[in-house]
Amino acid sequence: MNKLPVQPKKRIELLDVFRGFAVFGIFVVNIEIMNCVFMNQDVFSKQWTDPIDTLTTRIFQLFFYSKFFPIFSFLFGLGISMQALSMSQKNELTFSFFARRMLILFFFGVLHILLLWSGDVIHLYAILGLFVTLLIKKSNRLIIGLSVLFLIFPFYDQIAAYAFQLMKYQPESYLSGYMPETIVETIRNGSYVDGIRLRANEYMANIPMLFTFLAPVALSMFLLGLYFGKNSLITKMNVLVDLLKKPVIIIAIITNLYRIIFLFFLPGFEIYKSPVARPVFLKLMFLSDVVMGLFYLWLLAWLWYHTNARKIISPLKYVGRMALTNYIMHSFIGLLLFSSIGFSLYETMSPSETLFTALVVFCVQILYSKLWLRYFKFGPLEWVWRCFTYKKLLPMKK
Repeated sequence: MNKLPVQPKKRIELLDVFRGFAVFGIFVVNIEIMNCVFMNQDVFSKQWTDPIDTLTTRIFQLFFYSKFFPIFSFLFGLGISMQALSMSQKNELTFSFFARRMLILFFFGVLHILLLWSGDVIHLYAILGLFVTLLIKKSNRLIIGLSVLFLIFPFYDQIAAYAFQLMKYQPESYLSGYMPETIVETIRNGSYVDGIRLRANEYMANIPMLFTFLAPVALSMFLLGLYFGKNSLITKMNVLVDLLKKPVIIIAIITNLYRIIFLFFLPGFEIYKSPVARPVFLKLMFLSDVVMGLFYLWLLAWLWYHTNARKIISPLKYVGRMALTNYIMHSFIGLLLFSSIGFSLYETMSPSETLFTALVVFCVQILYSKLWLRYFKFGPLEWVWRCFTYKKLLPMKK
């Protein structure tokens, strides 16, 4: 039997709004990293002392850092489960289908790393997504239990670090030939091939962080999304929003108070430097950021169902329907802005300038996505992904 993708008319608008919002938040964080690689961030950030840049940095810390990756991951797991549920109802659910779908996504991620930006996450999503598909038919208790375990398990990073030691993996060796000034020169004035070489080395250097810090978060959120999709909770959001209102607000207040204490008060105390207490403080901060990300989704849903703000946030759905295309487009724009094939602005933009650029680019993406979807069923990369997944040339025009 021929498998066909979910048609646009069956889409849940709020889910696309969620995706559009996640794409925006990820770009706000990523463009700052594109402007200065991780290894240079500490020195680079100290030069921006203007009040507007200080305020922007606080906005990043309070509202963006570590909050949108969990959202994006949750939505990815939710998407997998909703498609699996739809296929299961038609007796079309097979592991080979999802294996092929994840393999294609993995290749997208590899090309993204080499050609555009080393900070890709979709290849990681492909690897973890393949594991998650094995759990689709498992019990709700197991799925939610694993989600909580991967999120709060306190020794995962030590185990992962030990595994890298056993493999004798030395991430620092990949960037040993790159001094800070060498990186600046390579990105601003080097050839495109030099950029590919740097991106490959930077990715290899970041692998421990990718699989030690980001992977468990992504997997936890995948499983939470799987739970939501498997139980069709996304179609009951109007009920859940009201049902969860009180506990969600209380938890959001508590976690935000902790985040403010951690960022602005705790570093002044000696206990903050304690080798025993500091990991606990960091873990609590990380959990608070994840909670804040999920709170954003609840808040968007509440605005969607209960206020006139629905008209304001509704345009996010256009970007959300083309999430993969717009996510990759961000890296292409970053390449043009910061590298030698474009404007060579690497390490020249202040925090306020990167935030402003992200806002402008995203507004353009809303308009572009709306115009594109007026004539086509899918975004260009979404269409390519579907064609390879279903092994047929699918109609694109409406």
